[in-house]
Order: sequence, then C-alpha cells, then structure tokens
Amino acid sequence: FVSDLTCKKAMDGSWAEKSLKGVMFSASEVEAINGRLAEAISASYGESSSLVVVGLLDGAFMFLADVSRKLTIPHEVDFMNVSSYEGTETTGKVTISRDTKHSLEGKDVLLVDDICDTGLTMKAIFAELTQRKVKSLRACVLLNKVSRRQVDVAIDFVGADIPDEFVVGYGMDYDGNFRSLPFIGILKDQY
Repeated sequence: FVSDLTCKKAMDGSWAEKSLKGVMFSASEVEAINGRLAEAISASYGESSSLVVVGLLDGAFMFLADVSRKLTIPHEVDFMNVSSYEGTETTGKVTISRDTKHSLEGKDVLLVDDICDTGLTMKAIFAELTQRKVKSLRACVLLNKVSRRQVDVAIDFVGADIPDEFVVGYGMDYDGNFRSLPFIGILKDQY
C-alpha cells in the first residue's frame, strides 16, 4: 500500500506534475475501492468452487493483483493480453495477443479490467469467452466511463464511475508511460 504522501511527492515538481492535470483517485482511495470490490466479489462467488479471475493486460495488472489478494474465496488467476488503443483513442478493433493458459470451460469466470469506456473491448472478450462454454461470465472494472459507451455491456462490479477524462497510473498508461504511478491521475489535454 502506497501512502498519499507518495502521491503528493510524485506531483511536486516531477515529470508527473508536468504531464498531469491532477489526481482523480489517491492511493488510499484506490485501496478503499479495491477493498469494497473484493468484499462484494467474495460475497457473490461464495458458493463457487471454480472461480477463475481473468485479468486483461496490460492495464489491469495492478488492480487484479490487489483485488485478488483481498478476495476471501478460493480462485485461480489467469490473463489475456488485449488491446484496442493507440495513444488516447480507441481503434475500435480488439486484438488478443495472449490468451488464457488454461481452459475456462465449465468455470465461473470473472473478467477484470482497469477501465471500461466504449465497451468494445469488454463486448468482444465476452463474445469470445461465451463461445468457450464457461459456467458463468461476469465483469469487474476499476473505472467505468459511461459517457464514452458505444455498445451496451453489463459490468457487474464497478469501482467508480468517472467523467470523460484520460486517466493514467495504477497500471493504466499513455503509450506505455505512467503505469507505475501509485494513484490515478488525469492526463493533460495536449497529449
């Protein structure tokens, strides 16, 4: 857990301060969101003996790790690497460059992503995983940007709804940068 002091230091005269408008969620706020989500997920899947939590890389790696450690139920963790962004804009095309290592057939699958904005990625992955005869399929996102939604997609567990701002940090990036920030910041418009 990273303190909010670290968040303040990262914004005081650093490269982050020069690139960000400000902080949307501090490290402690992210920690609280993760705890609330883990509690809800644990309660929802309490009877499951076959839960597989599938993180969408690259953005969800920090979020998935933190939430997974807080779950109070048995579960497996797997990953898919999917992409649909170039810079700050979605391409509309979802590419899977790394698939899960294990079969998901007959399993309760919880898809975990850092953010859902257009819904295109989530919808494409839902379609792909549904074909694999999973027992159940639900979704969890840290951030939900409803104002950018282009397709209907059901998100079962939402950390926070956010406005239409490009956010970075806590695993989320802009062209590979800012992932390591311990908080969620708002990228300046000139990017």
